[in-house]
Order: sequence, then C-alpha cells, then structure tokens
Amino acid sequence: MNYKETLQYLYERLPMFSRIGAKAFKKDLTNTLALCRFLGNPENKFPTIHIAGTNGKGSTSHIIAAVLQSMGLKVGLYTSPHYIDFRERIKINGEYVSKDFVKKFVKKTELIIEEIDPSFFELTVAMAFDYFAEQKVDIAVIEVGLGGRFDSTNVLNPLLSIITNISYDHVDMLGDTLSKIAFEKAGIIKPQIPVVIGEYNSETQPVFINRAKELNASIYFASDEASTKLLSEDYEGMMLETKLQNYAFQYKTDLKGSYQILNLNTSLYALNILKEISFFKKFDKQIWNKAILNGVANVKGLQKIIGRWQILKTEPLVIADSAHNEGGLSIVLEDLKKLNAPQYHCIVGFVRDKDISKILTLFPKNAIYYFCNAQIPRALPAKDLKELALKFGLMGKSYATSKFAYRAALNKAAPNDVIFIGGSIFVVGEII
Repeated sequence: MNYKETLQYLYERLPMFSRIGAKAFKKDLTNTLALCRFLGNPENKFPTIHIAGTNGKGSTSHIIAAVLQSMGLKVGLYTSPHYIDFRERIKINGEYVSKDFVKKFVKKTELIIEEIDPSFFELTVAMAFDYFAEQKVDIAVIEVGLGGRFDSTNVLNPLLSIITNISYDHVDMLGDTLSKIAFEKAGIIKPQIPVVIGEYNSETQPVFINRAKELNASIYFASDEASTKLLSEDYEGMMLETKLQNYAFQYKTDLKGSYQILNLNTSLYALNILKEISFFKKFDKQIWNKAILNGVANVKGLQKIIGRWQILKTEPLVIADSAHNEGGLSIVLEDLKKLNAPQYHCIVGFVRDKDISKILTLFPKNAIYYFCNAQIPRALPAKDLKELALKFGLMGKSYATSKFAYRAALNKAAPNDVIFIGGSIFVVGEII
C-alpha cells in the first residue's frame, strides 16, 4: 500500500471516534497492552510527561514540548485529533512523523490488527510509542485522548502527570457530574509520581486529593501556587507576567486567547516541578530560564500548534478556534465580545452525539450565523442545527459544507467585521 492507501485502510478498517463516536471508545487497556507487547513495549524506552484534562491539554502539551525542545532535547509529542494531516498527531521537535514510517508500521502490524481488532486511537497511540522509541527521543509529551483511566495512553509510567481542568464534556462516557469526570481524569495519577492540577473547584479537588493519597503521589495545585496576568496583546501574541512562588517574570508568547493564560500558568508551574525531578537536575537555572523564554515565545514556530485562536485573515478579522464544550467556548466567546466588532459572523458546526443546548445559549444573538456540518458521519446536519439554533435566537442560513459557509461569510463581511469559525474541531480543520 502507498501512503494514501494506508490512511484509507486505517480510516475504514478501524473504529474511529471522530467518525462513529462512543462505539470506538473501549473501556479497558487490553488492546493497547497487546499492541505494546507485540512491539516490544516501546512505551518503556523513553521518559514521558502525561497530560489529561477537559480543556487546554493540547495547548499545555505543546507549550511544555516547546520549552523542552528549547533546552536542546529531542522531544516527542503525541496529540489528538488531527485537523488536516494525520501526521499532526505524532511529532518530534515539531516535525511530523514520516509517511514512510506510517506505511511500514501499518504493514508490520497488519496481522495483530486482524487478530485483536483495535480502534483507530489504540493503534495510533502504539504507532507514536513505536516511533518515539525508534527515533530515540530524550523525552515525550503525551496528551490523553479521552478521559484518562481507560484512555489508551494510560499504559505509561511518566515522570509527571498533569490534569489541566475539569468541565462537562463526553458525559455519556465519563459521567454526568464534575466529580465523576474528575475521577476518570484522575485515572492517570500513578503511584509515587507527582501530579500537577491546573484548575479545580470544590467538586473536583477532593477527588484528586483522595486519589493522590491512595497512591502516595505528591499533588500540586498550579492555580494556588502561580498566577499569570496579561500585560498587553496584539495580532502576533501576548505579553504576560507570571508570579511563581517568590519571584515574577515577564515574557512574550506567540499564542493568543485568554484561555492560553490559564494554560501557560499550568505549564510554567509544571515545568517548575519538573526541575526537581532527577532526569532534569543536570540542567542549570540559566538553561531553564532561557528555554522557558524561548519556548513560550515560539510555541507555534517550534511545535506547529494550530486551531487555537488562529487568525486566518485581518480584513475582515477571521478567527478559528476548536473549543467545543461549555467550558472552552464560554472563554472564547467572551474574548470575541471584547473585540467590539461592528458585526460578528459565526460559522458553526457540531457533532450530533452531544447535547449542545447549553452551548448555544453562549453565542451572541446579534451575530449572523452560517450553519454547516463537517464531512464526517458524526456531524449534526446543518439544517438540523439551524432549526435548533433558532430556538435560542440564533439566526442564519445553512450550508452543505464548511467551506461553502466560509465563502459566504467572506462575501458578506465588511473589512472591520469579525468572522468566527468554531463549534467543532472538524469544521475548523476543514477551513484552516
């Protein structure tokens, strides 16, 4: 098989969450462990940092990887899902896994694929571990796909675990209360391995504390120990100040969006904890300081992060963001309001297996809407979304594809208007 045929095989042969939803999520690690054994347990051949959370885990993973890369390390990064190119999921120092490796990996695992019938995610996690082991990375940053306890990435014994925050998402699989969701995320906490919690509330904190106590794991709460504030911003990024224990420092980042302030706060505190872990004690303070300043200033450049408050045009201002749940979208839409545009144009689409009633209440009623659906089976049809949105006072037209909706918005928007693209990572991926 050539590369295109290999991808087609993966998409069509393996159950894929982005296409079929919950049916692709398996509540055990049996297949992942079997794949790892078949490959010679590559997950044990390099140190890792494991990152879970409802929102911000992808950005936090990219920030930490960028800083570690700036220290001169060879850094693997596994994230999901991908926006445009399958290879976005598996990177080393910002470079995508080679097409040749993907082809060879699928060829060598064909027999075990037929034997155990893994999901698409299970296989891609194993692929990432195998690639990082083959390429002899110094360290890998691994983002959890969904939940934590039964996520395929949860076969690791990392140097540090990070849980960014807890919000309502995937309630059909993770639970319908914040404490239940926190319990699933807390599944990545390992015996005697330190864990950093980015944000917490009265429902989630006891869950984390109890789990850490059970496993004799040191637990740290970033929002109690560090604070980050915005000093200034422009189209290129933000200038921030972080207070960490007894000192404060200012720095620039090429990331945009107020939610990134929270992610940077979590990341910088986690990096401060990493300094005390034996693997990192060979790096002196000067190396750390330079790496942090360079890494956070160049997250996009070093790690090729996309889909987070991504500015596609400036006249009109076009912003694409993949926040897709109540917690994430509430922050993004507040940021939009602050732009005080004469007119907002919102290109939105969602998946059909999610209750979006609360989400729709967050959107501005005075915007012009372009309802669309991504080209995946899970997509909520644009006409159905239009009818549902009308009940919440959101009015506009439906379009057969994301790109048609984008073209219509560009034709209608004045130079000073703002176009927002979001609701679904898959809609964002089709446009950017």
